[in-house]
Amino acid sequence: MKDDVWSLVHAERAALIEDLTGLDDKQWDLPSMCDGWTVHDVVAHLVDTARTTRIGFVSGMVRARFDFDRQNARGVDRERGASPQKTLERLRQVASRRSGPPAPLDTRLIEEVVHGEDIRRPLGLTHSYLPEAVVRSLRLQARTSASFGGAKERVSGVQLAPTDADLRIGEGPQVRGTALSLLLAISGRQEALDELDGPGVDTLRGAS
Repeated sequence: MKDDVWSLVHAERAALIEDLTGLDDKQWDLPSMCDGWTVHDVVAHLVDTARTTRIGFVSGMVRARFDFDRQNARGVDRERGASPQKTLERLRQVASRRSGPPAPLDTRLIEEVVHGEDIRRPLGLTHSYLPEAVVRSLRLQARTSASFGGAKERVSGVQLAPTDADLRIGEGPQVRGTALSLLLAISGRQEALDELDGPGVDTLRGAS
């Protein structure tokens, strides 16, 4: 099972590296869909999370006084190279790593899929994500508390109904859309809400 997840993670990292190759500096400086971060910042964050180990995560949280945002900001500062190409090279170097924080392994998929779209959409790039990677990410994100970066509270009272997967999550008025759009929306990406329909959309919009 672990080998299967890491294969998905590595495939998505490789696809993102290919998409980033050849971008100019202006494109790297575009605002991403991750609030407050540029495309360059998000790539640096992905380098940082790829390097993360369980012990390193805990010690980093202690230094950040258990503030996730502070810890993430420090990671971006640490891994952002002097130029976009240096940061991209760092991403290449960590692309095959199999380390992560003390969290469910599928969080590595959420990182790659959600942040992949944070980067691609502002650049006008499209990518066909591996369906299993998106579905596994959606399942975990929907059952993980917001205090751990998830969307459990946000999706309370609605049913997520992916139109491209045999899956239903939760109870209540339905929110329909692709699994990717649902994942982005419950992860706080407001742009994706307009890609959804169903009687539960207004409820989800109000919780976002």
